[in-house]
Amino acid sequence: MSTRLYLDTPLTAGTTLALPPGAARHVQVRRLQPGDALLLFDGSGAEWPAEVAAMGRSEVTVRVGAPLAVERELPFAATLALGMPANDRMDALVEKATELGVARIQPLVCERSVLRLDGERAERKQAHWQAVAVAACEQCGRTRVPQLLPVRPLAGWLADGAAQQALGTRLLLSPRPGARPLAEALAADAAFCSLSGPEGGLSPAEEAEAEAAGFAAVGLGPRVLRADTAPLALLAWAGLRV
Repeated sequence: MSTRLYLDTPLTAGTTLALPPGAARHVQVRRLQPGDALLLFDGSGAEWPAEVAAMGRSEVTVRVGAPLAVERELPFAATLALGMPANDRMDALVEKATELGVARIQPLVCERSVLRLDGERAERKQAHWQAVAVAACEQCGRTRVPQLLPVRPLAGWLADGAAQQALGTRLLLSPRPGARPLAEALAADAAFCSLSGPEGGLSPAEEAEAEAAGFAAVGLGPRVLRADTAPLALLAWAGLRV
């Protein structure tokens, strides 16, 4: 399998460029040599075949070839809005959601959240999770990197009309009796946003606020799934239907 690297800069065929430090280090760890092939992508939806032109002590230069049209995205935009699970579970969720084709992830602080972030700590975590998504794209073959949105309190996010635009079908993942089966609530190929809670779930008041904002309660079956499992189960189900 070719080494795939994401570069946060527009790529142009026929150019020679020095890789940024992180990408250069990756090439060195893989022990690539001048003349070896690799694939580059910049998030625009294409791949650029390239080859190593020169290796220095810390610098790696590559020659960029002509772009290849590649489409590995889901045919709909999937947004996961979720109460952040604690410890390393959020890292794993971001990685797996990226592999499954998520377009956006909205981390939320909820009433029962164990992980509570704000200020500089929230910004550092957002940047870290964005890097996790990039690494997952390099591994799984995606050419578009999902967006990790800034951490927000649930109530403020639900009340923000701009944030609620263009979300598609709005689904509230709820274990309560009476929630509609997912298959009845989401059409195939439909853009959607799923809202799910942290450990302990959303409070009754939060579920009521979500429903008032247009989210329809849906169930994922008779078992109670963990905070980091439920949104991935929905995303996998939606992606496998297309």
